[in-house]
Amino acid sequence: MATLVYSHTGFYSVFRRAVIQRRFYGMSVSGKMSVNGVDLHYQRAGDGKHAVLLLPGALGSAQTDFGPQLEKLDKRRFTLVAWDPRGYGRSRPPDRDFPADFFHRDAKDALDLMQALGFRRFSLLGWSDGGITALIAAALNPKLIDKMVVWGSNAYVSEEDVQIYQAIRDVSLWSERMRRPMEEMYGAQYFCQTWERWVDGISQFTRNPQGNICMEVLQLISCPTLIIHGAKDPMVPSCHPEYLQQNIKGSRLHVIPEGKHNVHLRYSTEFNTLVEEFLTR
Repeated sequence: MATLVYSHTGFYSVFRRAVIQRRFYGMSVSGKMSVNGVDLHYQRAGDGKHAVLLLPGALGSAQTDFGPQLEKLDKRRFTLVAWDPRGYGRSRPPDRDFPADFFHRDAKDALDLMQALGFRRFSLLGWSDGGITALIAAALNPKLIDKMVVWGSNAYVSEEDVQIYQAIRDVSLWSERMRRPMEEMYGAQYFCQTWERWVDGISQFTRNPQGNICMEVLQLISCPTLIIHGAKDPMVPSCHPEYLQQNIKGSRLHVIPEGKHNVHLRYSTEFNTLVEEFLTR
């Protein structure tokens, strides 16, 4: 049973969430649904026929990651559901952990949540880690997925990637402005500890052949797929979106020249237009 309440509702560029979080997002329904032993939190906006699940990045949530989308995407065409993965946002307890299969676990949780909410078929918008989750979900459950948009995501982890992650491991070196939204959401201690666990969790994939996260399932993706990339993304080198485009049949890659990792926040108007045109085509 879902308990519903009503609410108004980017590393530098990654955590530009600090600015976006405080904006007014319009009326949405906020609720929790018990799924796979966890009370998963979500925000829902719009009443359109086309259901869309928004999947956040590392330590992200509906509140921190998708303000411009919940506010501005066409609610007459779309029903938007933004979720907090287990251990993130308001989907606590439990505390977040990162076993070897955490992306597959998130994919199962996300799909089971949408089905529990009554959606039989839907599209996916996945940012960063949420994009990896979306890739796995679309590959392993093709009958459920209409279309997919991913950005800031990768199917493997290289040693170069690990160096990037290690450079931002110590959150005490971040500016106060960049730490604030996460500390407000989690408290300083949980944020610091969970971020370090995330760095270790994502780095563990280098122990796999070719640093594999989900390379082997990309060929199973059959839904129309749009890959968006910020050309100045400091977290995800261009080899990653190019690999996705080369290995997902029929996919399209769109590059936003000035975009960084948080391209959907910094260039939300252009991003939202791309998404709406793709989803309604």
